[in-house]
Amino acid sequence: MQKTELIAALDADTLKSAESLLERLEGQVKYFKIGSVLFTAAGPAAVDLVHRRGGKVFLDLKFHDIPNTVKGAVKHAAALGVYSVSLHLSGGADMLRACSELEKRPRLWGITVLTSFDEHGLFRAGFRCGIAKTVRQLAALGLENGADGVVCSPLEAAGLRKLHGGRIKLITPGIRPAVLGDDQKRAVSPAAARAAGSDFIVVGRPIIAAADPAAAAAAILKELE
Repeated sequence: MQKTELIAALDADTLKSAESLLERLEGQVKYFKIGSVLFTAAGPAAVDLVHRRGGKVFLDLKFHDIPNTVKGAVKHAAALGVYSVSLHLSGGADMLRACSELEKRPRLWGITVLTSFDEHGLFRAGFRCGIAKTVRQLAALGLENGADGVVCSPLEAAGLRKLHGGRIKLITPGIRPAVLGDDQKRAVSPAAARAAGSDFIVVGRPIIAAADPAAAAAAILKELE
């Protein structure tokens, strides 16, 4: 079975709080997600902060625009030295190819269906094929057009691993060691995500909201062994 890596989400409102979390997790976690909240609050300084502490950045800004615009964004992300970026696979083949053909680029991780969606929510958003089929279709689109990985719920990961084998990386958010009653509709435990074939799991609140974030991260890493 493949190794499953932990990505800790730096879902903080300020650079100072992000730095505090980084200090607690230093030496345990190698990969950190910087999302839209922290990036709009602190900008590239947030990326620099992680890099100065030896971490790798998953810049999770979920790009979704016309091909040339997203290509430009990915080009600038590459200049920041990030490990990976996210972009919506529903942006289409032309958008994906424009990014994948860049001479220097980070890893491209394509968003399939957000883990906050359930079947009813996805239907109301205009997707009529259901979660499982929509994820399969978008993942295939990504694989055909240069995506290095796809972001999906762990509930869809096993099916994608069976279809595509090791040809694509699977990144799974919505990881919950225990039921927290939040806005994640399709969440599973770290061990279940690993068993489903996840290459990376993204964990936010179970680490950030813990009384001891370092201990919470250590428990998750142990569960992934």
